[in-house]
Amino acid sequence: MEATMPPPVPEPAGSVAAAERPPLLEARDVSKYFGAVVAIEGVSLIVRAGQITCLLGDNGAGKSTLIKTLSGVHVPDKGTLAVDGEPVVFGSPRDALDAGVATVYQDLAIMPLMSVTRNFFLGNEPTVGVGPLKRFDMPKAAGIAHEEMKRIGIDLRDTDQAVGTLSGGERQTLAIARAEYFGARVLILDEPTSALGVKQSAFVLRHIIAARNRGLGVIFITHNVAHALPIGDTFTRGEIDAEQLHSEMGGGDELNELSRELAALAATERRPPVTN
Repeated sequence: MEATMPPPVPEPAGSVAAAERPPLLEARDVSKYFGAVVAIEGVSLIVRAGQITCLLGDNGAGKSTLIKTLSGVHVPDKGTLAVDGEPVVFGSPRDALDAGVATVYQDLAIMPLMSVTRNFFLGNEPTVGVGPLKRFDMPKAAGIAHEEMKRIGIDLRDTDQAVGTLSGGERQTLAIARAEYFGARVLILDEPTSALGVKQSAFVLRHIIAARNRGLGVIFITHNVAHALPIGDTFTRGEIDAEQLHSEMGGGDELNELSRELAALAATERRPPVTN
């Protein structure tokens, strides 16, 4: 009888073995220019297995350009990208996907009127038959979609239901689960909680933690410090506290001064209540 071995358990991010392995994804002094406009300059970033790297910054800080550079939309003008320690050039998003780097954008690339099953396999449909008789293998796809959605905590009665019937948090986790199923080792998540309420945000954040615990490397892009601090292992500016992060991301003193000015203006402009 042939013995079967249990699946390997991901090593903790801080273990010696994990630290000695090359990063899953690395950006080394990466710069990107658009004519005279400097989009990003000298950016370095390391993504390790079993870690969540938080990329924090305000609008216009270059986050979108960096995401597109890491995911193969843009080729860096300076610097290099490396996968497993080996330099790579992503000529397209397909190259990045083939290397295990998947990006889930804010718009999700999900079709609300299509079923969960169709969305899960969008562009990667399993087929049955050959030649002119080849067709979408719906039973197989539906079974996989149901099991994968159940694994992430969404037990659907029918995966034929439209994605538009899911909550925002469920749609986000569907997109993340789809990327994982198709071989992602690095997940780049672009503001996944920006349009969600508290409960839905918590649902997504729990799934991000679960992905990390399964040994994936995660880049979590957000401007919400309250979401980053509880789950982040590393930050692009190092280990800094919430007050410093708020200050560096949002203007700190400027925002405090603005708040004081608005409070004073509100007091000055206060009018007595209108009575009928």
